[in-house]
Amino acid sequence: QVRLVESGGGLVQAGGSLRLSCAASGSIFSIGAMAWYRQAPGKQRELVAVITSGGSTNYADSAKGRFTISRDNAKKSVYLQMNNMKPEDTAVYLCNAQRVVTSLTTDGHYWGQGTQVTVSS
Repeated sequence: QVRLVESGGGLVQAGGSLRLSCAASGSIFSIGAMAWYRQAPGKQRELVAVITSGGSTNYADSAKGRFTISRDNAKKSVYLQMNNMKPEDTAVYLCNAQRVVTSLTTDGHYWGQGTQVTVSS
């Protein structure tokens, strides 16, 4: 069974930084794209950043210039470095893995449980 476990959330002041990590575990042969989403109270889940297995990245406009997504394929992990954080970045951040290949599937799609990020003004 595939699991995604996030870590690194917490409370930070506006202008500060946090680094989120997400590690995938299970009998995984490969992972396609990995992404970070976020969901604030009363709002829809939104894509923050995505990275392909080859390292190509894409960011939400709100994240461009402040956030950096990276991954370590050998560790089956994805990271999100968040700098110059703003109160509007407050949300639960969720890790997502797509096109996961295991012994049971060739197109698995998985979510982590999420980690809370709170930015105080």
